Amino acid sequence: EKAKILVISGPSGVGKGTLVAEMRKRVPNTFLSVSATTRNERGQENCGSEYDFLKREDFEDQIEKDKFLEWANIYGDLYGTPKEPIEKALAEKKLAILEIDVQGAEQLRKSLGQNAAYVFIAPPSMDALKERLTGRKTESDKSIEIRLKVARDELKHIDKYDYILLNDDLEKATQNLCEIISKIKKEV
Repeated sequence: EKAKILVISGPSGVGKGTLVAEMRKRVPNTFLSVSATTRNERGQENCGSEYDFLKREDFEDQIEKDKFLEWANIYGDLYGTPKEPIEKALAEKKLAILEIDVQGAEQLRKSLGQNAAYVFIAPPSMDALKERLTGRKTESDKSIEIRLKVARDELKHIDKYDYILLNDDLEKATQNLCEIISKIKKEV
């Protein structure tokens, strides 16, 4: 069956987290996967809520034990999707939502194929993306430039996605994402 898993990806700073949070207020019976990472917590983040923050050696141990559906090295930190919570959500007949980067989506395309639907969240422009990254006040100027370079590379993969969603207006983007999910649920 298709699309019991919804993979959402796009460049850093495009608003994936905000968009998914708004969508989940409106769409019942969904499960949002919490990624594991070795990066440091930012601002108000809490372990187990936004991410599971792991020591690098613990993350690498989980890689060895095949505990991740996918994992990638992003900006020098490791990120991964734990398998167990996804399997539990699917057993409960929930739509599992994975908010991951383009590298992770590529891995999932190889392992899951059409058993997932893929949505790319696109920024209105590179200038808008730079403004969002700068506005977070969590990265240095050098880090922002690196993220923008990676974003340009990620945009080259946009044609591999089932759906492309422009995040230029949060309400409109949320409605569009809800419509995509409604369509996906009808296909399952």
